[in-house]
Amino acid sequence: MPPADADPSAGADPAAELIALLVARGLTIAVAESLTGGLVVAELTRIPGASAVVRGGVVAYATPVKHSVLGVSAALLEQEGAVHPEVARTMADGVRRALAVDGVPAAIGVSTTGVAGPDPQDGRPPGVVFVGVAIAERVEAFELDLHGDRDEIRRATVEAAIVAVLASVLAEA
Repeated sequence: MPPADADPSAGADPAAELIALLVARGLTIAVAESLTGGLVVAELTRIPGASAVVRGGVVAYATPVKHSVLGVSAALLEQEGAVHPEVARTMADGVRRALAVDGVPAAIGVSTTGVAGPDPQDGRPPGVVFVGVAIAERVEAFELDLHGDRDEIRRATVEAAIVAVLASVLAEA
């Protein structure tokens, strides 16, 4: 689970808080999404001023794209499937480089991979989600055990991903 010191109920709008923090610190962010299909980057770019810090997003919905664009090991994908903490970590780190500008990677990478349902995937039931966060040399994955229908799982993943990045950036202070 994401670090508890960035409780989404503490701020009125975690995405706005994250964008303001990134702007204040001069940090850029890149997003790699699977089950959320672009919802994380959409939530971030909803905030005015996001263009100063959001590099963009890669929707790696198809498993082979996780390998070809984000650098996830083909052997890992074959052995474990796409719903795995190391896949989330590699996606988060890989999107920083995939969305580099003038050879400079994004400061932060965040990723989502998991099962929104209604059917299991890679032997995992709906609601099993991993969020990856990469900042500098620190690359982490947080496991979520979510409940609800497909839309509720996807929305909860978006919120958890933003809160995880917010907590990670605050921890870097």
